[in-house]
Amino acid sequence: MNAKKVITFGKISKDLNLERTKNIESTSDSSSGFGTFGKKSVETNVTKMNEIRPEDEEESQNLKEVMGITGFGKKAKSFDVQEMLENITKTVKINKANSERAKLAEKEVRIQSLEEPKNVDVNDAGNTSGSEDETEEEEEDEDDNFVGPPIPSEFQNSTNSRSAKVESDDESENDDDDDESGTEEELQLKDKVPCSHEVTMTHGTKAVTAIAADPSGARLASGSIDYDVCFWDFAGMDSSMRSFRTLQPCENHPIKCLQYSMTGDVILVISGSAQAKVLDRDGFEKCETVKGDQYISDMARTKGHTAGLYSGCWHPFTKEEYLTCSQDSTCRIWILYRPRAHKHLIKCRAQNGVKTIPTTCGYSREGNVVACGCIDGSIQMWDHRKNFVNPSLIQRNAHAQGCEISSLSFSYLGQMLATRSCDDTLKLWDLRAFKTPVFEAKDIYSRYDTTDCMFNPDDSILITGESLRKNQNTGRILFYDTKTFELVNRINVTNSHVIKTLWHPKLNQIFVGCGNGIVKVYYDSKKSLRGAKLCVVKTHMKQKHIEVMSTQQIITPHALPLFRQDRPKSVRKQMEKDRLDPVKSRRPDLPITSGQGGRVASSGGTLSSYVIRNLGLSKRIEDDQDPREAILKYAKVAEENPYWIAPAYKKTQPQTIFQTTDEQDGAPSTKKQKT
Repeated sequence: MNAKKVITFGKISKDLNLERTKNIESTSDSSSGFGTFGKKSVETNVTKMNEIRPEDEEESQNLKEVMGITGFGKKAKSFDVQEMLENITKTVKINKANSERAKLAEKEVRIQSLEEPKNVDVNDAGNTSGSEDETEEEEEDEDDNFVGPPIPSEFQNSTNSRSAKVESDDESENDDDDDESGTEEELQLKDKVPCSHEVTMTHGTKAVTAIAADPSGARLASGSIDYDVCFWDFAGMDSSMRSFRTLQPCENHPIKCLQYSMTGDVILVISGSAQAKVLDRDGFEKCETVKGDQYISDMARTKGHTAGLYSGCWHPFTKEEYLTCSQDSTCRIWILYRPRAHKHLIKCRAQNGVKTIPTTCGYSREGNVVACGCIDGSIQMWDHRKNFVNPSLIQRNAHAQGCEISSLSFSYLGQMLATRSCDDTLKLWDLRAFKTPVFEAKDIYSRYDTTDCMFNPDDSILITGESLRKNQNTGRILFYDTKTFELVNRINVTNSHVIKTLWHPKLNQIFVGCGNGIVKVYYDSKKSLRGAKLCVVKTHMKQKHIEVMSTQQIITPHALPLFRQDRPKSVRKQMEKDRLDPVKSRRPDLPITSGQGGRVASSGGTLSSYVIRNLGLSKRIEDDQDPREAILKYAKVAEENPYWIAPAYKKTQPQTIFQTTDEQDGAPSTKKQKT
């Protein structure tokens, strides 16, 4: 039992018994404390520091007297927050009680003044004095607890009376508001429509099927089925309302959709062709999408659309991304500066898995959802953050099958969706419960597949256009309340179809494209801003033709001939002079009568006559005489002085043998038989 307990860690060892003995000795030496944390030994070499009191300093006293500081050099005052809050609540309660008492006192004084203006009792005076003493004591208590300077009594009474009046008015107003709230809302919705004034702009003679305004509201673009796109600049137009540029960006294809980008610097043009175009603000082409191979059945293997386009739109936040849908049953997402191939492909499928054609497309307000309406009556949506294989939200029976869905419009808050179809219906959907429509307006005739609908800037009104039926005379714009689904207002536009409607959120103006080629602008003189209001004010000024002299003649009688200027001559005389000049008039070469410069004269232009005239004969012969007679003239000379033929046959045939006349007249000699 007495063996030593030793703990070893390799070469390091620890004796526990020695430690115990040391601890016991240390505890016996120290009178108090435990272990090594006992009392410290008293230090001897310490000098005591005496505090310097501010009362003893003359400088502090002088500063106090000069600056009027009472607590200079003292400790900072500490505040109890809870105590202060309690004091504040007490003062509020007391103030309320005082105000109520003051009201009661005022009422009593008024009553007394009406009944007995001159008689005052002694007891009342004593009571009032007693009450005054009590109120004085209370006021003293309040002054002790009150934080900050006291409010003057005149202002306090006036504020109390005002607050009482306001409370009474509020109570009466609340009762009236409950009765008149419904009628006020209806009036407000009708007043929200800016239709006090209208302006007409003439695009052409054919139906305007596309309208777009830039985000700032400075410019408007309109497209028609006559292939034209007109650009309107509100700041530069006058009251004549003429467009500053008209062009045909897609040649012989009708314009189906126009939309400015989020920055307003470029515009997307969708036509009946398979290629979409992007133009800048002035109408110059920036890029054009590539056309796909129409002989490939799998649309994922082609780089572009293979059939005509229906619609297109820009991404609300990514300024270089846009979406197009086509008759080849696909929607394609493009990047602005990469038009040679699409970025994403979306295939639209019907319920049985067969291809279906998307007739309209669009982004949600946040840009997270890509939606399209198909010709089978379905609305299909895809999440932009995921792949575009399966739709994340789908409604198969949204509209009648076989009728084009002409427009999809998301609300500004993003919870509602409005759709317009060629089955003469307008439907409002809640994306949180997408099975059934919230509201459906029927019997709204739509002739064009680009008739659209949209929300007003605060999502309280839904707007759409109506086409003309056989018996109708005027096309209308219809305004529906998104909460009660009632027809708030209708505007008779013109004696043609109303196709496109655009309610600009910044300008608070409504642009309407009609079937007779005009664009109407509705605005309110008080609620609308800029836009058409800028043009109506400017008067149409005719251009003045200024006559400008080409050269100003300076008459200097005594100048030298070197510095004299020729008088300006008329253009006609100068032209006559130039006509006579062979160089300036570029006169062709005249016909020649004799050979000169290697050229042959026209008379006797044959080579034989030229050789005979210049080389063979010294004398000139006439071309009209008989050549036999001309030769026989020289027969005697040839016999006497042979030069050409006789010397050649002198050795072989010295005597010439000619054919006799008998042989000429007789029968032809028999031909020599071939052996």
